[in-house]
Amino acid sequence: MSGDERWIHTPPRESATFDKHAIAEIHRAAATGIYDIRGFGAKRKVPHFDDLLFLGASISRYPLEGYRESCGTEVTLGARHAKKPITLRIPITIAGMSFGSLSAPAKEALGRGASIMGTSTTTGDGGMTEEERAASSLLVYQVLPSRYGMDPDQLRRADAIEIVVGQGAKPGGGGMLLGQKISERVARMRTLPPGIDQRSACRHPDWTGPDDLEIKIIELREITDWQKPIYVKVGAARPYYDTALAVKSGADVVVLDGMQGGTAATQDVFIEHVGLPILAAIRPAVQALQDLGMHRKVQLIVSGGVRNGADVAKCLALGADAVSIGTAALIAIGDNAPHLEDEYRKLGTTAGCYDDWHEGRDPAGITTQDPELTRRLDPVAAGRRLANYLSVLTLECQTIARACGKSHVHNLEPEDLVALTIESAAMAQVPLAGTNWIPGKGGPF
Repeated sequence: MSGDERWIHTPPRESATFDKHAIAEIHRAAATGIYDIRGFGAKRKVPHFDDLLFLGASISRYPLEGYRESCGTEVTLGARHAKKPITLRIPITIAGMSFGSLSAPAKEALGRGASIMGTSTTTGDGGMTEEERAASSLLVYQVLPSRYGMDPDQLRRADAIEIVVGQGAKPGGGGMLLGQKISERVARMRTLPPGIDQRSACRHPDWTGPDDLEIKIIELREITDWQKPIYVKVGAARPYYDTALAVKSGADVVVLDGMQGGTAATQDVFIEHVGLPILAAIRPAVQALQDLGMHRKVQLIVSGGVRNGADVAKCLALGADAVSIGTAALIAIGDNAPHLEDEYRKLGTTAGCYDDWHEGRDPAGITTQDPELTRRLDPVAAGRRLANYLSVLTLECQTIARACGKSHVHNLEPEDLVALTIESAAMAQVPLAGTNWIPGKGGPF
């Protein structure tokens, strides 16, 4: 074969638009006529915390010496109106994940791990389990549009209340819990028929705007004798206005959830194409608090894709008071373990892809209600794993804060950050690395 003949047949190229995943989804939709439902969160690449870097201290800044000089991590939530605000030893909380979506041992493990580290966990939809309450030194009770499991007595037993208006993976949409996860116990707690798919409402039934939200917050304060901090959780969509309206409605704490946040189950198209990356949402929310003179008076908790101590530190530097983790916490307690690979393959997935959370057959016993599978999860050991992970996050965050010369992690600030891309610089409103230029703010390179 001559040299020229070798190039007659051009090797095939995959289309950037119609890649293998897009083609497979077209085939699946054409064959079934239904949209795809899955758990987890957004898998597409969007600007994220990896696009930011810290500027450590040198001559112009004075670093703290290793572990010899203290660096505080505590945060108090709810002092604006609540008689009994809560204080966390670390600025990392566990997000709301329901019993139903998760097994009872998983909920207990989250409570155990959070309690060891002196932080809070959150109920999620469907009410409070006794295992979770007993294991959690600080428990936040969620009030969702569905009102599944809503119980005034449980409100009083909680340490704080979180009104969920939206979730990062599906702002504007309600949750799903497929029938195979609605066991007799889950159905009883939610007043639902067992084994039937459940869709949560996308909006609260008793208000249509911020004035009604203010009335609801007052009702919850009266039920709990004004003792409990009231959080308002929103999915990242219009963070400036949503934060401002939550504050004006009387919230003690605003929880802001970005599109990288997970979900028990919803449409794949929703997860990937609705909402904002958390990197784009923090600064507008902080600006709203600053414009109202409420920054640090009303606390801001952010979530959606937090994985390590650097992510925590970057959230705090951008103006948040604390972060919340959900997906990372489930990974820490042992979900999708590699040693169960053969069982994941039987489900048509693989360890680490997390497409199977909604199906109720999780081999690790975390996102299932199958009694045989849930027995695989030891809540004591899983709680220790979570505590270890939270400890590492905290130490990493402190290490960065000390390197920037800060004696408390809340002293981190935007001035400590630069961005690697124009997109992340614009979203985080920090300079592009090597320049003093913030896109959209003007100024020379």
